[in-house]
Amino acid sequence: MNQTFRFNSINEFHAFCNLSKPEHPLISLIDYSKVCYPVDDSEIKWIQNFYSIGLKRNVNAKFNYGQQQYDFDSGVLCFVSPQQFLRLEINQDVIVEPTGWLLLIHPDFIWNTPLATKIKNYDFFQYAVNEALFLSEKEEEIIVEILQKIVREYQSNMDKFSQDLIVAQLETLLIYAERFYERQFLTRRKSNHSILTRFEQVLSDYFQKEKPMIDGMPTVGKIAGELNISPNYLGTLLRVSTGLNTQQHIQNKMIEKAKEKLSTTDLSVSEIAYDLGFEHAQSFSKLFKNKTDLSPIAFRKLFN
Repeated sequence: MNQTFRFNSINEFHAFCNLSKPEHPLISLIDYSKVCYPVDDSEIKWIQNFYSIGLKRNVNAKFNYGQQQYDFDSGVLCFVSPQQFLRLEINQDVIVEPTGWLLLIHPDFIWNTPLATKIKNYDFFQYAVNEALFLSEKEEEIIVEILQKIVREYQSNMDKFSQDLIVAQLETLLIYAERFYERQFLTRRKSNHSILTRFEQVLSDYFQKEKPMIDGMPTVGKIAGELNISPNYLGTLLRVSTGLNTQQHIQNKMIEKAKEKLSTTDLSVSEIAYDLGFEHAQSFSKLFKNKTDLSPIAFRKLFN
């Protein structure tokens, strides 16, 4: 089976897994024992447009995140960020009943909070990490308790405090995860030669350092040059690994930065377009609407 599924919303993922509609469109806690993938193949591939945090046991499958295998044999907690490629290799000779929880968070849920920026600094969401986190019984109890607080909050009547309370619990969960990873991986060696990891870093640095305003939008050739590989090689690697070409990755990173500026600053759309390397605000607005189905002004109104 060669099809790569793409889930742009949490609702689409629920439907794929034969689950009822999510109670909140931007955040959902799934009982993993109820997940039923509607394919009879030994391999499932997908790209999701949201964060996921999975706490799973008795999984009869191997996970590949990007180009690397995600070791689930000695760990139960894993993290996946938006627009990343995930491949699930199912061992059909082993019949087990998987258990656990899967927390899905759409980026739009946290765009107008400090966590929108902070979440990108956690290494365990990146391609460089290919080991699931092992949890002691006590550590697992801590994580499950936080997950239950999150679901109780979004199942209640949402008010002006709900988002802040849920985000606070998310931050607490990530801080605990960082502590547990540091304990587990004190002797872990990260891959220093992963092209995908370096690509993500080069792209993030370009937009973080406001280079677009000076040099314009990064070109495929420029990014490939910084990685010391040919544009064709980079494009092929990205398409095989993620289903997206280099230009699409560049545009997605630009949209991510644009959302951050629209939701956390008072800059005009024209100023944001200029900061991101566009000569004309109309070109920026057209691309933004094409990628998000919203104009920049309409997206900003979501947070006002």
